[in-house]
This record gives sequence, structure tokens and C-alpha cells, in this order.
Amino acid sequence: MAITMTTAAVQHISQQIANRGKGHGIRLGVKTTGCSGLAYVLEFVDDAAPEDQLYEQDGVKLYVDPKSLVYLDGTELDFVKEGLNEGLKFNNPNVKGECGCGESFSI
Repeated sequence: MAITMTTAAVQHISQQIANRGKGHGIRLGVKTTGCSGLAYVLEFVDDAAPEDQLYEQDGVKLYVDPKSLVYLDGTELDFVKEGLNEGLKFNNPNVKGECGCGESFSI
């Protein structure tokens, strides 16, 4: 099982952690919500949970809880700018469908 980050995502996350002034990295997970069933959740990590799976790339630490890992295996985090919008994009090969607004997905 693996989760990767593009260079753009690593730079963005690193900058966000630096701007915050504290934290070990970020935690990526999923929660049940929305029209399609699941949504991505991101949060800063000040204290890692012992059960978290750690992925580290170029000094940026990405933590994933075991329950979410099943849905996220093979995902690539990217940071994209599209017109006036910018943000993290999840390239998840496990997704079978997404809702119309793009807020949730199904596996």
C-alpha cells in the first residue's frame, strides 16, 4: 500500500506547515458524508497516533489512519491551480463515482 505526493503538493504542504509554525505533518483520511458516501479529510498533525501509517516524501510527513488506508491505497496528492482556483487534488485509482459537486466519492 502506498500514497504519494507530487513535488507541487510537497511544496504546498511544507509551506502550510511552516506558515502555521508548528506540526509534524498532515493527516489524510476519509469520512462518511455527501451524496456519494465518502469525502477526504485533511488536518494538521501535532501528535501522531501510534496506529497511523506514515508516508514521508522530501521531508513532508503524511499520516493515514488504518480505516482510511483501505480507501486511499494508490492515491497521489497533487497541488493544482486551475484558473482562479487552487488546492490539493486527490488522484485516487479506487474511486468508482463522484457526486456532481465533487465533494464526495464512492468506492
